[in-house]
Amino acid sequence: MILCDTGPLVAIVDEGDEYHVRCLAALRRMPAGRLVTTWPCLTEAMYLLGRRGGFLPQDELWSFVEDGPVVVDQPANDESARLRGLMRQYHDAPMDFADASLVAAAERLGTRRIFTVDHHFLAYRLHGRHRFDVIA
Repeated sequence: MILCDTGPLVAIVDEGDEYHVRCLAALRRMPAGRLVTTWPCLTEAMYLLGRRGGFLPQDELWSFVEDGPVVVDQPANDESARLRGLMRQYHDAPMDFADASLVAAAERLGTRRIFTVDHHFLAYRLHGRHRFDVIA
């Protein structure tokens, strides 16, 4: 399982994105399996794709979710306190809601691998100790 941040979700769909080629190449090198994202990341990606190209790129992203390699994680009911704590801890980065959702999901799912173009994930620590294995 590999977590997927907003940046690659947008870059894979948007050919004009500065990370498009890099993210497609990274995606091709990944082992077979599903990418796991969070609702905040999907929301952010839909917003960015909507601003860049409207419904068509958003619909293409929906296809990745409905038919393909992207699964949207369902957060635990009690996860809001962890999200808030992470955003407080990394407020100087700053950590946004989408990043916090990925860190919390990684901790809950027991994974360290993340597909991202966001340099903040080099600083974030799982359970305050462990680094992410960043793929980008």
